[in-house]
Amino acid sequence: MPKLSFEKQIERIEKITADLESGELSLEDAMKRYEEGVKLITSCSKSLTKAEGKVTKLIENMEVPFD
Repeated sequence: MPKLSFEKQIERIEKITADLESGELSLEDAMKRYEEGVKLITSCSKSLTKAEGKVTKLIENMEVPFD
């Protein structure tokens, strides 16, 4: 399965959350969705941390103070 964009991962997390909140999934299906959601959240968190690092570097390298 190709890696989803950050935005698509967020959309998938929202869908998983809605499915879990519906209460209509079997326990087995709910667990599978939950595991998928945890993996997506971990991936999104890593992406955000990486982006934050890049922004921090850019700000540190600016010659004009950023107010």
